[in-house]
Amino acid sequence: MKKYMSLVLFAHSIFALPFAIIGFFLAIHTTNYGFEWKLFLLMLLCMVTARNAAMAFNRYLDRDIDALNPRTAVRDIPAGRIAPKQALTFTIINCLVFMLACYFINPMCLMLSPVALFVILFYSYMKRISPLCHIVLGIGLGLAPVGAYLAVTGHFHIVPIFYGLAVLTWVSGFDIIYALQDEEFDKEHGLNSIPANFGGKTALRISEVLHIFSFIFVLLPIWFMPTGIFYYIGVAIYGMMLIYQHRIVSPTDLSRVDRAFMTANGIASVVFAVFYLLDILF
Repeated sequence: MKKYMSLVLFAHSIFALPFAIIGFFLAIHTTNYGFEWKLFLLMLLCMVTARNAAMAFNRYLDRDIDALNPRTAVRDIPAGRIAPKQALTFTIINCLVFMLACYFINPMCLMLSPVALFVILFYSYMKRISPLCHIVLGIGLGLAPVGAYLAVTGHFHIVPIFYGLAVLTWVSGFDIIYALQDEEFDKEHGLNSIPANFGGKTALRISEVLHIFSFIFVLLPIWFMPTGIFYYIGVAIYGMMLIYQHRIVSPTDLSRVDRAFMTANGIASVVFAVFYLLDILF
């Protein structure tokens, strides 16, 4: 189990999971649906298995590339801790469990489950095709609040879509920052990323624009649902964390990329979710 937790970097679930919780409780707070533990646990199971499948498949597909890159050669498959076949089997099992969980949630979630799986698995191919790979990753994680809302209600609504777009632009932006580490490697091996295609300076400007849009998208729900002081505090902290990660990273200094990637973004999502929940409680 420890090996597979390492394979899928379970700690990175902190990025999308808080927004899934927001989508879930948004549905309960703004509709007549009540809280059900069974439904909440099924939603969490969908989040975990979908992410497990996406990350394990990415590691499986990138195993030869990872072995060539000094930064990623220590990952579980190239390092020999997990066999490629094991990673692929793990991916398939998680996909099946994800669809089974969707079956027990509602017909809409079951019907859309293959679409969700296609998006999150297709991301792994995108770096070989287009620099828009960062956007596809953002779409995959952006499904979290929308899917959680659907799990409760079985229908779409504009507010969870705003949160989905916030996650899309937020994740795409910080994934561009993370990709700065592999700019030269990607160029040498014909891999597509925004830093490899446009250079580090332009990549950071694109990331900044995406994060501006992310901040706008977490503001927009204010005009579509009742909000209080806690929500505004959460939005303010979210914005500060977005600014912070751009202040500590530059094309000539990537020493704090991990701090920008993990710490700042982890704080942004968790704190925003906490203040959202406080707002609907009080």
